[in-house]
Amino acid sequence: MNISPSPHALFFDVFGTCVNWRKSVVHALHTHAHTALNSATASLASRVRLQASDMKHEHWSMFAQQWRNSYKTFTNKVANDPSLPWISVDEHHLMSLKELMVEWGINGLWNDEEIRDLSLVWHHLEPWEDSAKGIELLNQLFYTCMLSNGNMSLLNDLRTFSSIQFTHVFSAELFGTYKPSPRVYLGAAEKLGIPPVECVMVAAHLSDLKAAKENGLQTIYVERPEEEDWSEDNVKKAKEEGWVDLWVGQDARGFITVAEKMGADA
Repeated sequence: MNISPSPHALFFDVFGTCVNWRKSVVHALHTHAHTALNSATASLASRVRLQASDMKHEHWSMFAQQWRNSYKTFTNKVANDPSLPWISVDEHHLMSLKELMVEWGINGLWNDEEIRDLSLVWHHLEPWEDSAKGIELLNQLFYTCMLSNGNMSLLNDLRTFSSIQFTHVFSAELFGTYKPSPRVYLGAAEKLGIPPVECVMVAAHLSDLKAAKENGLQTIYVERPEEEDWSEDNVKKAKEEGWVDLWVGQDARGFITVAEKMGADA
């Protein structure tokens, strides 16, 4: 472990790092579709009913991944082009869901109110098993702060739903852009009044950690199933170049392992 100097705050990426978005979103999509198909009052076009009826769990998993990918593309574009108009992640999720419904041939499966409700599934995502306990242990020693592209209302709902007791909630919304913009990492450190070098970014995505490291933060990588987008060559490069200060593998206990290595009393 190369965490030095001793940090005062840990910033946590949320989607995929703290919560298992994939399990929650796929379940919600599948359940909402089942409800619509079995509703006695729903009037569905034959082509929509046929297409939705043919969609199994693996199809909804693909749908969810496309939804997630659209979020990544959207936030990266805003982070790298200040001229783009600002919209919240909630607004993006709603627009993206509608677009995907057209793409998949299920436009009309849900009405406007149901689509709006489904788009907010990201407010209620199941945490990884170690998340709440790990943060509880880390709170003995550090500020533990959400640092996510999710908007403030989304993050506050997630903190309540997941029962993860972060000490602070910081949204990219506060800084008018999205990660990986330097304004997000440096802005969070400034709000705490702590130098970046005494802050640590914790994430399950090497791209997030690379940006944090470039802005003077220390970094902890926590592997989560299916979360890393980078190729094996880039993962190897990250290890060789040493810009991950603490690497926690999937065979460990996630945030609990982080807490133990950081000196928290279990």
